[in-house]
Amino acid sequence: MDHHTFVARVARLTGTAENRAATLTAATLETLADRLTGGEVLDLAAQLPKPLWAMLRPHPRTEAAERFGAAEFVARVARRADCDENAARGAARAVFATLREAISGGEFDDVVVQLPRDYRDMVEPALAPAAARRR
Repeated sequence: MDHHTFVARVARLTGTAENRAATLTAATLETLADRLTGGEVLDLAAQLPKPLWAMLRPHPRTEAAERFGAAEFVARVARRADCDENAARGAARAVFATLREAISGGEFDDVVVQLPRDYRDMVEPALAPAAARRR
């Protein structure tokens, strides 16, 4: 999946314009990079188009993941995207759903396994069968 297709999918899922979806995508991926180990960020970045890779800011020396729950994840996305928390939560769901389509199933599983259970609300829609996700 190329950068434009990724952002267009997030735009469709969030009901926003593509320029706003690009901001929401960047905020979500930057926050996700904070939450994942450095090695996992590198693995994820390797499967994404270069403009998205840059949003993750992968660095092989940053191995430790920050530990924070879903509420803090949403708050960080909201601050970075300058939106309310409901919009940030919707953006996170849209980005996770789009990631699920853009990367291999194994890589998506590797990302999800690093997230605690309270992220379920944001991640589970992406785990639904493909036919259900496209409705």
